Amino acid sequence: MAVADERLDAEWLRVWCERTDAALAELMTSFQARFGFEPGSNVVVRASDASHRATGALVELTPIPSDLTTMYWVIDEVSLPDVDNGCFVHPASLVADHFRACGAVSIDGEEAALVFASDGGGHLFALAGSGRVWRSATASWFDQFDLAAASLQEFFQGLSRQIDARVQCESGILRRARHAR
Repeated sequence: MAVADERLDAEWLRVWCERTDAALAELMTSFQARFGFEPGSNVVVRASDASHRATGALVELTPIPSDLTTMYWVIDEVSLPDVDNGCFVHPASLVADHFRACGAVSIDGEEAALVFASDGGGHLFALAGSGRVWRSATASWFDQFDLAAASLQEFFQGLSRQIDARVQCESGILRRARHAR
């Protein structure tokens, strides 16, 4: 488990992207047969020159936690609508738009935290300067936030566990279906 004092490593995140791509590819092969409809776009979009410029603009707009800068140097956005309740890591341009509209979120005992992600239920995830990730208790910028992960790396590890659990579930269902024939 990562602790808040450790900073997100760009190479670790690149490896996370590769492993996640492979797990999502495996998950999507059986999705339609299992659920009867096509999956949404479950992707990890890598950073580009345009997303780097958006990250630079975000940094100029407001101080952001260094781990968020590292993340946006590697990843533009993450869209996982079919994993658990869904998870969406917003691109830096959207984070900037949200900051202009709503500002940073206030969390007791933390310096201002920047919303960078949401789930399929509208709950928000914010990264504080301490490196901790917080999740809103409701779908609101102005309500209570509870600790979700000790670090951004731990947040991504949690996403991996959700994807892996879904892949294992799908694999077990397919094995049982083949065995029943």
